Amino acid sequence: PLGVKISDKCTPDELLSTINTMNPQNIPGKITIIVRMGAEKLRKNLPELIRAVQREGKAVVWISDPVHGNTRVTKSGYKTRDFDNVRAELTAFFDVHDEMGSHPGGMHLEMTGEDVTECTGGVSGVDDDTLKDRYITACDPRLNGSQALELAFLVAERMRERTGLPPI
Repeated sequence: PLGVKISDKCTPDELLSTINTMNPQNIPGKITIIVRMGAEKLRKNLPELIRAVQREGKAVVWISDPVHGNTRVTKSGYKTRDFDNVRAELTAFFDVHDEMGSHPGGMHLEMTGEDVTECTGGVSGVDDDTLKDRYITACDPRLNGSQALELAFLVAERMRERTGLPPI
């Protein structure tokens, strides 16, 4: 399996060329398209990419990477991500797939089960002032366990809706 990260700058022709180069035999499950655009750009750009893939009959798995497109630096210099923006991008990913009749295949998260304070928002209540409390990442800010679990419930609810099951 091969993963291809795409941003809002990816055109349908570029995506199809990449897919054809990496999977000329169109083997299902070989190519994963990892979408990282931010919610607004995703809503604007993803439909035409999905449409092109559908039109050409290409077999891909669509994955959301809602964390990477939502990084900012606070006034105090901490690199962080806003949970509300991460959730909005993941919601947009599901909405677009619902509209296009395609399948949202999964998500990739920067996360830890530890009680860190590296991303703001969500039920854990981390804000710019509390980032310093348990900011221990050596690289990129990660969602903490509560924030990751909150997204897992969002995905579970959306998947239940798609299959006609009642809400949790």
